[in-house]
Amino acid sequence: MTNPTLAPRFEPPLRASIADGVFAELQRQLLSLDLEPGSKLSEAEIARAMGVSRQPVRDAFYRLAKLGFLQILPQRATTVTLISTGAVMRAQAIRTALEAETVRVAASVLAPADFDVLETLLAEQDAAIAAADRPRFHRLDDLFHREICERAGLGHFWDLIAENKGHMDRVRMLSLAFASRHAWDDHVRIVAALKAHDPEAACAALRAHLSRILGQIERIRADNLAWFADEPAPPDL
Repeated sequence: MTNPTLAPRFEPPLRASIADGVFAELQRQLLSLDLEPGSKLSEAEIARAMGVSRQPVRDAFYRLAKLGFLQILPQRATTVTLISTGAVMRAQAIRTALEAETVRVAASVLAPADFDVLETLLAEQDAAIAAADRPRFHRLDDLFHREICERAGLGHFWDLIAENKGHMDRVRMLSLAFASRHAWDDHVRIVAALKAHDPEAACAALRAHLSRILGQIERIRADNLAWFADEPAPPDL
């Protein structure tokens, strides 16, 4: 007599939700620089602060280490990685390639209702700048780009961008002290090109917008030297 087939065993969904929640919160704090580059993290302390067991924190540490935001030295320490100029440049290149194609498509397919949403976001960004609310501007900036992807029918592009732009985000957060108005002006130009159904102008405006960070990174690094890895200077940009 054959043995009955054993049913596969799965983790309870609640545990998965806890693990994802811990990961999302730690990632948010890393990208917003609430967890500063170079700082040490304690698995036990974070678990206690979040009211969870150590396992989801350990899982989140592993995922964040794979993404390059944590360095885990077993039996010693877990440290927030310093900002890598090279990683920022690679993230910028990936994002630009994906979004350039997105705006080309968007210039052909976006409708008046889509532009109403984008222009509302521009108004909200303008208000965030006036209020000097950098975290809100950062969230609205991401939402602006995500809406273009989704309304162009390329929401999966935003998923890929979100997976790859984290190293860029840490520098973006530092740049918002002086670059928010420039970013808003760029957004206005992108929308104008999309409304004109001009894919080449939209692509050019998008590329100029996303390349700003490359022109700012050495200034940002000089102002925050302790947060940056010791790397060779980037090539002329």
